[in-house]
Amino acid sequence: MDPEFTDIATRGATALAGLMVTSAWDRVKPRVAAMFGGRAESISEDLDETRAEVAAAPEDSRESAIQSAQGEWQPKLRRLLADNPAMAEELQAILDEFIPKRPEQVTVYHNELKDMTVHGTVLQVGHGKVVTTETINGDLNF
Repeated sequence: MDPEFTDIATRGATALAGLMVTSAWDRVKPRVAAMFGGRAESISEDLDETRAEVAAAPEDSRESAIQSAQGEWQPKLRRLLADNPAMAEELQAILDEFIPKRPEQVTVYHNELKDMTVHGTVLQVGHGKVVTTETINGDLNF
């Protein structure tokens, strides 16, 4: 299977499962069901069952129920896209409409140490970025 279809099926299932507990569900469900063509009615019923399971989950296990729904719908969406690649555009349209795009986060750290001598380890850590050095004589800017 095309890796692009696998990616969009995974993103679609994640979005679908999360949207089940939002006010957008009534607009999302018919569009997803319609993607399955002649099976739309049974898919709609399956979506209702999955949503009921997610909604019935206690708050402390809601995330687990959402992950379970994702696991249920990801292979269904993947098979749909394999059988009908044109549905990838419709699924992407649903994602574009209902899942807000997050701007790429850029975090800037600025530390300035002046006129210093360090004998030992200096470690700067931030969101996966690590700067380490053993000896500093003078200024350090990062």
